[in-house]
Amino acid sequence: MIALLTFLFILGVFVIVHEFGHFIAAKRQGVRVEVFSLGFGPTVLKKKRNDTEYRINAIPLGGYVKLAGDNLEEYKGEPDEYLSKTQFQRAKIIFSGPLLNYILGFLCFWLVFFAGYPSLTTKVGGLIDGFGAKDAGVEAGDKIIAVDGIKVDYWEELQNIVKIKKADTVVKLSVLRDNKEYVLGVKIKEKQLDTLSGQKRNVGLIGITPSDDIVKVKHGFLKSFSLSLNKTKELTVLTYQATWNMLTGKLSMRESVTGPLGIFFVTSKVASLGIIAVFHLVAVLSVSLAIFNLLPLPILDGGHIILLFIEKIRGKNISPKTERIITQIGFSLIISLALIVTYNDILRFFGDKIAQFFK
Repeated sequence: MIALLTFLFILGVFVIVHEFGHFIAAKRQGVRVEVFSLGFGPTVLKKKRNDTEYRINAIPLGGYVKLAGDNLEEYKGEPDEYLSKTQFQRAKIIFSGPLLNYILGFLCFWLVFFAGYPSLTTKVGGLIDGFGAKDAGVEAGDKIIAVDGIKVDYWEELQNIVKIKKADTVVKLSVLRDNKEYVLGVKIKEKQLDTLSGQKRNVGLIGITPSDDIVKVKHGFLKSFSLSLNKTKELTVLTYQATWNMLTGKLSMRESVTGPLGIFFVTSKVASLGIIAVFHLVAVLSVSLAIFNLLPLPILDGGHIILLFIEKIRGKNISPKTERIITQIGFSLIISLALIVTYNDILRFFGDKIAQFFK
């Protein structure tokens, strides 16, 4: 139940933020908003304020904003209608939804860095045969405090230094053992690994695994701002690289994309780790949602922006018939993608049980 409520809360936050982006941008451009709806299906609650009817519907799996005169069949030529605005003004309204999701992700990362998040220390948990650390005399329980004179406090810092080293390079590890410091020369071994974006890359390894020693890492207000910027940028680049690699067949969509079912399972695990873990999940999903919405596919915000660009070049609006066809194609693509992703999620999370059932 906690996982379900957390999932619905996260989904609701995404929808409210996204639709509020469209809503506030429409207001700023002088467009009348007829409906602001959370969810689909039968209306449970509704209240009209000024020109806008606010609704909460029974199925909490999305939402929408209905703008006055947003299609040629309803357009009356009034100045407060969507189609009365220039292509650039309409593009700003469309872009503002993903933009607010993007900003939400950035703010959540900022909060995570400022409030504190769990991180592995550099304490060695185990050693791998055939790698330099064991040969050099590193022992389980040692705490690595520096690499080539560069101080390290956390496992991620250690990884970032070691992984860029070339094969057969010898690094000097400063280790703390029984309150005494030792300096050990460790030879790097390279191994080809798959990155999160689906690319193969040679990385330097020394052959150690982390212990379960975890500390809470907190940063100052401005440092957290800087770290959040970098994290958001890294996630953006990674997402676009992964998307391109999926389109070109270099990365398996089955293993890389998840839908509502997969997000629910992730949420169920994250909810047990505490509020900071939930905020981190919201940050990642919010940025990813913003990027996905800006893909140039019909029915997505990015597709609508492309259509506005085409309208600007043509000098006239796309006909209702053409718009309906494009919308139907886009809707079919999204439904097909949703079915494929859900099928993959079912296999991923229930594959073993399904196989046992049919034995």
